[in-house]
Formats: sequence, C-alpha cells, structure tokens
Amino acid sequence: MNKDNNGMKRRWISLFVENRIGVLARISGLLSGKSYNIHSLTVGETEDHSISRMTICVDADDNTYEQIKKQFNRSVEVIKVIDYTDISIRTKEVMFIKIRGVTDKTRTEIFQMAEAFKFQVKDMDKTSVLIESCRTEVKNDSILNVINERFNNIEVVRGGPVAIESISMQDR
Repeated sequence: MNKDNNGMKRRWISLFVENRIGVLARISGLLSGKSYNIHSLTVGETEDHSISRMTICVDADDNTYEQIKKQFNRSVEVIKVIDYTDISIRTKEVMFIKIRGVTDKTRTEIFQMAEAFKFQVKDMDKTSVLIESCRTEVKNDSILNVINERFNNIEVVRGGPVAIESISMQDR
C-alpha cells in the first residue's frame, strides 16, 4: 500500500449506484463538499442498465476514509459500497497519447516502443501518431515518461482506472 508519514494511503472504493441523471454530480459533490481530494473517478453502466458502477480512488488517512464510506452509505442513490483498499484487485486504465511532429525515423521508433511496451498504434498520418495503452496506472505512467523524454509535442488523455476484485487465489 502507498502510505506517507501523515497516514495518507491510496484507497479504492467501488459504488453501485442508481443509473440516473445527477447521481455522478451528487457523489462527487459529497467528496468535494467535505474537501476530500479525488485521485480518480470512473463510472459506467453495469450489466443491469438501471445500475452504474463507480470506481473511486482517494488519498486519505484511516479516519477520513471511514467518513467517506459513511457518507456514501447514507446516500440514497448508492445501492452498495465495496472497499477495495486491503484486498487483491485488478485495475486497468485507458490512455491515449497523440504524438505530433513525427518523421519517418521517429514513426519507426514509436512502432518499436509499441512492441516493447505493449501499447497499440491506433491511428496515424504523415506527421502524427495516436497510441492507446490499456494497462495499470503505474505502467501507463512508465510509458508516458518514456514518450515525454523522447517527444515534445504530445497530447495525453487518461480515463482513470477501473477496478474489480481478483478471482485467483494466487493473487490474494
């Protein structure tokens, strides 16, 4: 677990919420209204179209995190709260990087990097390349660091991690 000297720790929580207009705003408002900082928040519809699943990551100490969970449990739109902080989970984050000012030589380099770092080239023209990486946040950070070292004109879009509890006993 990531923990600093103030007791702050990276916390993961999953919420099953009613899939209605305004629910995302109310949930994020619960956090911002109490001055809790959101590291990431992703949301999407589940297999049941009336329910959405939110994956929220915050940096908080134990007391603050307990307060956050209590706030969510009191919310009318929240169906279920799952604390992922101390269990084995699988996470993935989608990241797109558009690299501009590409030459034939640097395009070849990008394709070599794609093979080494296991990201995909999704689109390109004579001077730009669009790559996609669906990896863990840490691996995406590594890819971005290498791209930043090599290229000056980039645009980055990150979707934020989603998480689910692991199944395999060897991961526990």
